[in-house]
Amino acid sequence: MTAAFMDLVDVTIVNIAIPAIERDLGASFGAIQWITAGYALAFAAGLITGGRLGDIYGRKRLFLIGITGFTIASALCGFALSTEMLVGSRILQGAMAAMMVPQVLAIVHTTFPAHERGKVFGLFGAIVGLGAVSGPLLGALLTEWNLFGLEWRPIFLINLPVGIAGVILGRIYITESRAPKALRLDLVGVVLVTAALLMLIYPLTRGRELDWPLWGHVSMLASPVVLAAFVAYERYKTRKDGSPLVELSLFRVRSFAAGIAVQLTMGVVMGVFFLVWTLYMQIGLGWGALKAGLTGVPFSIAVSVAAGMSVQKLVPRFGRKVLQAGALAMAVGVLFFLWASDHYGPDMSPWRMMPALVVMGVGMGLIVAPLTDAILSEVPREHAGSASGLLSTVQQTGTALGLGLVAVVFFGAMPGGVGDGISGHGSADPGSSGAPQGDPDVMRQMVGSAFGEGFQNSLGWVAGVLGLIFALMFLLPAKPKQHLEGGGADDDGPDGGSRDGDDPDGGGTVKEREPVLSH
Repeated sequence: MTAAFMDLVDVTIVNIAIPAIERDLGASFGAIQWITAGYALAFAAGLITGGRLGDIYGRKRLFLIGITGFTIASALCGFALSTEMLVGSRILQGAMAAMMVPQVLAIVHTTFPAHERGKVFGLFGAIVGLGAVSGPLLGALLTEWNLFGLEWRPIFLINLPVGIAGVILGRIYITESRAPKALRLDLVGVVLVTAALLMLIYPLTRGRELDWPLWGHVSMLASPVVLAAFVAYERYKTRKDGSPLVELSLFRVRSFAAGIAVQLTMGVVMGVFFLVWTLYMQIGLGWGALKAGLTGVPFSIAVSVAAGMSVQKLVPRFGRKVLQAGALAMAVGVLFFLWASDHYGPDMSPWRMMPALVVMGVGMGLIVAPLTDAILSEVPREHAGSASGLLSTVQQTGTALGLGLVAVVFFGAMPGGVGDGISGHGSADPGSSGAPQGDPDVMRQMVGSAFGEGFQNSLGWVAGVLGLIFALMFLLPAKPKQHLEGGGADDDGPDGGSRDGDDPDGGGTVKEREPVLSH
């Protein structure tokens, strides 16, 4: 949970400091986008591999390697001397997170008996909320305080004591576990799935900055072809030695397949919303980092409270209706936010945002914790690392897609070149082509209006995606059911070995299950 908290804080803490980073390093929009999307892309590309490495070499070992590397990469980010160094360090940080994060859910899955996992996932949901609360607030405070004249750098350096504590606690308390049968690393699968992700997300992220070159369109169109080749190879690998990178048999489990689809689209929503919201507050409305950070606290508290209630109280009684209610609540909050932004314009205030943010936060909280539980509930223990890695990969892929789409739905909706390089507000490169020139008050009004238009357009897209999420949730199991413990199933040893009677290809059912959504 310490590692999960650190990762969540690191994702949310960066957005609030983007204007300060831009001013200090003179970063262009493309560079700023890569500081956020580069982390998500490296994270997504390495997560499946990280999960499988934990299955093979030991989840505790990979967890400790990942958290150590993450801490080192955080130090490199904090001491970055240029935009290029910061982007490179963020990519390294994402790659190390990919080693660390899949082990979190896998260790939970293999350590706790079924009847206890619901409580653990409830705690995980609360940690998600706490990370969401702490990230923006810490980012705002550390940026405003300008400790030792370091400006934005402490947002990364704060990871050092937390990371060191995580390493010490992990060495003492985590029990080593591996897959019960010998597995091999699927290097061809690693190359194919990484290539497919890069071919889609890289041109999407850089397309607007490069004026949408032909190679970008070709790359994005070819990405599904490479993904299809990956699936075909995984089937061959399963027949050959039973050690594919992704257990395709997992997708035969309806709850897993449907949950993965929901997770992907939720990632897109979060990738788009949180970045454009930050830019809207700090650049469009001209708020300081602390004001913007404090504005997000009610949202985060709502997420945390609703996440804790959803797993323990609501889902066992109402099933998937809770998740669908969450999607509808988020959509209502987004539409109210859109109306408020248009109605109040430059006079928008934190108090006027609060009702929409609380409704959105409650909606997200009703989804995040039970969705994770539902996706992993019927996964055989021997594939826990692969499944959790795939789950996190899909979420991060969605987030990276969302961050890439920011160039289209946010900056693409602005008139002229106001948003180019985020320089329209006059801090990074006031002389850049397309940036508004002239009287500062006129520039301020132009930029505020443009960012307001971009924000409203983005919210329209987010509401549409939430409608798709609501529809996809009909594929999730409908009613809650209390699963009984399999005889002796919880007596597995600390090595995570399973006595669940899985069939050879990993697609069988398991006897040991926790109270979750069921068919």
